[in-house]
Amino acid sequence: MLRPKALLRPAWVLSLTAILAACGGGDTQVTENPLPPPAEQPVVNYSGPAPATDDIRHFKEALWDNIATEDRCGACHIQGQQSPTFARNDDINQAYTDINGLVNLSSPGDSALVTKVAGGHNCWLSSDSACEDIMTTWIGNWASLANAQDQSTDIELQAPVSRAPGSTRNFPASPDLFADTVYPVLNTFCADCHTSSATIPISPYFASADVLEAYEAAKDRLNLDDPASSRVVVRLREQFHNCWSDCEDDAATLSAAISDMAAEIALTELDPQLVHSDALSLYEGVLASGGGRFDSNAIAKWEFKTGSGNQAFDTSGVDPALDLTLSGEYNWVGGYGIQLGNGKAQGTTTASRKLYELIVGTGEFAIEAWVAPANVTQEGPARIVSYSGGRDRRNFTLGQTLYNYDVMLRTENTDVNGEPILSTDDDAEVLQASLQHVVINYSATDGRQIYVNGEYTGDIDDTAPGSLLDWDDSFAFVLGNEVSGDRPWAGTLRMVAIHNRPLNEQAIAGNFAAGVGQKYFLLFGISDIIDIPQSYVMFEVSQYDSYSYLFTEPHFISLQSGVATDIDGVTFEGMRIGINGRESFAGQVYSTLATTVTAAEYDEQSGARLSRQGTIIPLEKGPESDEFFLTFERLGDAEHVRVEPTPSTPAAPQDLTPQSEIGVRNFGEINASMAALTGVPVSNTSVNQAFVSLQQQLPSVTDIESYVAANQMAVTQLAIRYCDTLIEDAGLRQQFFPDFDFSQPASVAFDGTASTGIISPLLNNMLKTDVATQASRDAVGDELATLVGGLSACNGTASCDAAYTRTITKASCAAVLGSAVMLIQ
Repeated sequence: MLRPKALLRPAWVLSLTAILAACGGGDTQVTENPLPPPAEQPVVNYSGPAPATDDIRHFKEALWDNIATEDRCGACHIQGQQSPTFARNDDINQAYTDINGLVNLSSPGDSALVTKVAGGHNCWLSSDSACEDIMTTWIGNWASLANAQDQSTDIELQAPVSRAPGSTRNFPASPDLFADTVYPVLNTFCADCHTSSATIPISPYFASADVLEAYEAAKDRLNLDDPASSRVVVRLREQFHNCWSDCEDDAATLSAAISDMAAEIALTELDPQLVHSDALSLYEGVLASGGGRFDSNAIAKWEFKTGSGNQAFDTSGVDPALDLTLSGEYNWVGGYGIQLGNGKAQGTTTASRKLYELIVGTGEFAIEAWVAPANVTQEGPARIVSYSGGRDRRNFTLGQTLYNYDVMLRTENTDVNGEPILSTDDDAEVLQASLQHVVINYSATDGRQIYVNGEYTGDIDDTAPGSLLDWDDSFAFVLGNEVSGDRPWAGTLRMVAIHNRPLNEQAIAGNFAAGVGQKYFLLFGISDIIDIPQSYVMFEVSQYDSYSYLFTEPHFISLQSGVATDIDGVTFEGMRIGINGRESFAGQVYSTLATTVTAAEYDEQSGARLSRQGTIIPLEKGPESDEFFLTFERLGDAEHVRVEPTPSTPAAPQDLTPQSEIGVRNFGEINASMAALTGVPVSNTSVNQAFVSLQQQLPSVTDIESYVAANQMAVTQLAIRYCDTLIEDAGLRQQFFPDFDFSQPASVAFDGTASTGIISPLLNNMLKTDVATQASRDAVGDELATLVGGLSACNGTASCDAAYTRTITKASCAAVLGSAVMLIQ
């Protein structure tokens, strides 16, 4: 493997959690943790000699205290038992000596301790990946203590193994071949669990009664090029997962069925005329996400990497682990994450007490989450992250109401439900149905603060900060709902973390830049084409969701120093992304690329940007099997002349029904129009509450053909609320109806010509005089006169007092305000 030559830099570059350095002592000062571990943390009795150096003390605090318990490495790797004795409890200095060959403080994830537990070696949890993440965190904490600072280093690029795009088999669009070969085995032996209709359904649903659903679920678990290495085969052969007879025989049966399917699929061969780069799979890239994170005060963290089952593991490394149990409607999302509908992920009250113990003492904390709301219509607030005891009592909650993020926090200055609520500004519509990074800070000096995508929203907390001593330690931590199950939130969570200190702006920006999910830097080799050593086109690539990959930030870079003069004048034209032996049928935004890299714009460390665009490429076989490469119409002196196919003759245009020349106002325009016509501001509490509740029922488009009765009902209700507010406000009422006496009973107030004091202002303020297509002023006036006359003729059946006078005026106002006079445009 080549020595790294290039370091990625902001703003498109991510960095690692802490400055990582090799082991060593010295006079480095150590910043102690703000609180001791919670009482439930496993205790290791140690009475041997004291640590001889600061670095040995760091090793003990960050790593040894966690792994030396009897339920972990302390069960075997101690004196007199299994070598190496890095968990020995008689001499911490000897344990330090034994462990130094097993850790990599410069890259904790590459440590031998990490790779061992990742491979299933004595993982103390049900998920090897969770043990892997926690062990990485502990070693990273050691590295942070060794450097006594919480800052980040740059990710180092490493040259990938050069490999030409290979021949591959691709899944046909039709599920027929799958149905004849693999499906009968899966449906016969796996349908008790892996179907959406099972008593306890377990994803993926590759044994579903619906063959198409089963086919789509099975694709990324079948390897057509090497059937024996298919995920479903490995699960039987090596992991003994629900074998129906003998695991070896069952695995062979399923492998043979996949082989039968593969034999009927022709190889996809790369067109030899193409100018192409080397090939890479996603996992052959340099891991980019998570680097640069500031986690020194993280006390709980969920990264949702497991991908199956009903548990989300706390990978913060801070005991006791606050693992969450998934229930209700949920799905695992490719590239790390969980999608929640009417479901939740909840911890026990015992494990949740960790939050109480580690936050109340500091009196401050931060909630951090990568969230993707399913829509902007949720109310409640719908609970995204909550530490609570029910819908009306809590310690803290991050929620959603329509376009707003809401923060509820119990202090000495708020009630037991955490109210008053701090919400983002309605007009800003900060919350969107897209992936967003959200941080909620709380401190005794600044109170509650909301950050979205690295930026402070500017929403001021009017409630004075207070003590957290009133928190209840019997509450439970939950994601996606209330613990009572009656405040569901719909959306996707990609990562959630709780810190027992606020994140400063540098940390928030760094964690936002670090991103989330399976994100890699892919370096596509092109050295053999342009004759520049170790030259690559580098993309930032992530699994965007269960169905696609996201390609962004293409750069040209060489890992060889001192090549800037050779780079001058390299041309890139018509770049396309290939997958599994052919160019992808979608997402080719770089096909119009035409740029020449010059020495002046090339940087030794970060290379030269080729485009600011990003694109989505459909997932085919899954991240373990999909192979990517690039093609070019022109790269340096190499050229491929692309002959575009002659487009087919377009069909003769159809004569469509003529569209209406008039339309209706949409929900925002209706609200603004009613405010302008009545003089009642949209910020008025009464009308704003009505608008928020009716917003989803009001028309969202201006096409009059889509206008339905339900829209008109909402328009009428909003008009009534505006008119009610207008008439009940003495100042607004007098300004709008200056010549009408509202103190008289209805039988007198509307007698004779007195009614013109109501009708004329309505006509003057709400009808335009220069619109030829609207109803005439006289016609509208006659209708209002008939309405007023009928309502004011009490006939002994209604009270004709002054209150009824106002009621008649409200009805008349709403009749005009909610009519086509306001609505049509």
